Amino acid sequence: MSALRLYAGPTARRHIEQHGLRPHDVGIIPAAAGGPKGLILGPLDRFLFGEWLPRSDQAVHLVGASIGAWRMATACLDNPVEAFERLERDYIAQHYDLPAGQKRPTASQISQRFGENLQLFYGGRVEEALHNPRYRLHIVTSRGRLLLRHEGHLRTPLGYLGAFTANALHRKALGAWLERVVFSSVPSGSGGVSPLPFATLDYRTRQVPMFADNFMDALQASCSIPFMLRPVRNIAGAPPGTYWDGGLTDYHLHLQYQPPTASPIVLYPHFQKAVVPGWLDKAWKGRHRSSPALDTMLVIAPDPEWVKQLPNSKLPDRDDFSRYGQDLPARMKAWNGATSAARQLADEFAQWLEKPDLSRVEPL
Repeated sequence: MSALRLYAGPTARRHIEQHGLRPHDVGIIPAAAGGPKGLILGPLDRFLFGEWLPRSDQAVHLVGASIGAWRMATACLDNPVEAFERLERDYIAQHYDLPAGQKRPTASQISQRFGENLQLFYGGRVEEALHNPRYRLHIVTSRGRLLLRHEGHLRTPLGYLGAFTANALHRKALGAWLERVVFSSVPSGSGGVSPLPFATLDYRTRQVPMFADNFMDALQASCSIPFMLRPVRNIAGAPPGTYWDGGLTDYHLHLQYQPPTASPIVLYPHFQKAVVPGWLDKAWKGRHRSSPALDTMLVIAPDPEWVKQLPNSKLPDRDDFSRYGQDLPARMKAWNGATSAARQLADEFAQWLEKPDLSRVEPL
């Protein structure tokens, strides 16, 4: 059966109807938070950054949160196909040997190991990520405010209770508790930070230049899920405070995108149709609908019926760590099965690009 679904905003659809989709049409690529779900996009990432986009030469803004930030930083490396293959292998093989009697790793243990893994992955290659001649990297983090300015056994759960309550009233009210802070690369010879490729009137936002001295901390902060990892404190060059997972403020990066006129498409490899604004919005289905902010977006996603054919009839997800516990071989088998099957997504998208069929493009 077909694996691929395509969803387009009205502006993106009109462009595809008139021109098809060409590599130089792409001005922005978002990458969602979502933990292991991002593994399903590995073959698409390798195709896009290894084969298709190199046929053009325009600047492209890469915007990522959490696992999406890790993927987009990987796309900026000199050999992205090899780097994406390693990212997939390393992520699937992650494991924590626990002392006798300990059932699960602590947040401190996970944070320490994750930081070590980032050093192994990007050590000696940070300048590649920051100074890619084409790609402008933007890593999204969430900076704590009020009770969330500091971590604590009581402060943190109370702070997130306050954040949840504020967000339930209005998404913008969440900004009193968590501030969007975006770390952006500074292209060589540009003399300044790459401007954000989206408007920021929707939510409290700061932008911080990203250099070698804050790249690792920014990336680790963007992946620091509350209660599962420790937050990152006082990142160099950024406002002082505690930095958490970027998916808290921007789970699927439902942003007011502003692509360049010459490259008007926001191309979004995603693991579902809905572009949910923040992690705390998962319960509010009314906020999962599309909006005019996404008019220029084309979402590439797996068909929900195809997903049912994957191991466990679902995408890899964070619950698998509990499902399989210390049975690493079983989890690796399931996740490798899903990523192997996902090659069909890349193959079908490559075929569609050769002859874009508008009948397959559904409203976003």
